Amino acid sequence: MIKKPIIINLATGLEARPVAQLVQVASQFDSDIHVEVGKKKVNAKSIMGMMTLGLDAGEEIIVSANGEDEAEAMASIEKYLGNM
Repeated sequence: MIKKPIIINLATGLEARPVAQLVQVASQFDSDIHVEVGKKKVNAKSIMGMMTLGLDAGEEIIVSANGEDEAEAMASIEKYLGNM
């Protein structure tokens, strides 16, 4: 299992379209991927779950990935959240 803090560097934060794109990135992998903020923990492959977090640009989240392709999954999510 990999667990890593990531700062959201998306100008709009995680609104509907960026959340949908993040879910698409996460869904490419077999690993279980979760996003944590405070006491909330949601499946990164769930659009509804991710929308409940209401994340803004500059916020720090904890991303965890567990599975055979966890390293690739973490790298892809980190790249998506950090490069836009």
